[in-house]
Amino acid sequence: MTDMTTLATKLADLKLFQNVLIDSEQKLMAATSDSTIRERLEGMLKSDRANLSNIEEAGTKLGSAAEPRDITQKHAEAVTKMMDGSELSLYDKFFQLELLKHQQTMNGLVLHKVGQTLSDALQDAMEPLNKVNFENRAHQEVLKGVLYFVGTREIAGQEPDMGLWASIEQGIAALKGAIGSAAS
Repeated sequence: MTDMTTLATKLADLKLFQNVLIDSEQKLMAATSDSTIRERLEGMLKSDRANLSNIEEAGTKLGSAAEPRDITQKHAEAVTKMMDGSELSLYDKFFQLELLKHQQTMNGLVLHKVGQTLSDALQDAMEPLNKVNFENRAHQEVLKGVLYFVGTREIAGQEPDMGLWASIEQGIAALKGAIGSAAS
């Protein structure tokens, strides 16, 4: 496989899992009655839908289309089946979503780095992934907070400390500031 073909295939994998994220977020919104968590998921969903366009833009700039790998399609099907099923608790499903966000973040960061490594043209093609990577990283922080709340409720049967959301918001603001400073 050439570098271009491999990169196009990895972008197709990334796009497939972006759709899995969107689908999972919609399902989790329907499964939770917590208005704060629903609000966080709505924000992620809006962002992830926009980021799907950014991934497609990177593919268009690359100029080489590909299909996701078979193993990636099987993984996506397995995740969808888990999210649709009743075997996982709500906490487990949010945990899977956070793992998927981590996977997307790391894959996007690696694809961007590959573009930088190979050529200026490929670096430019992968540039739309910067926004995707940044937002996925911020979503991971939000999901950590969701996991604290859902996990505490599910495991302890009690409400966690409400000051936690403020701490998470501060952490996201600090992350945004650090990335903004690094970019400029």
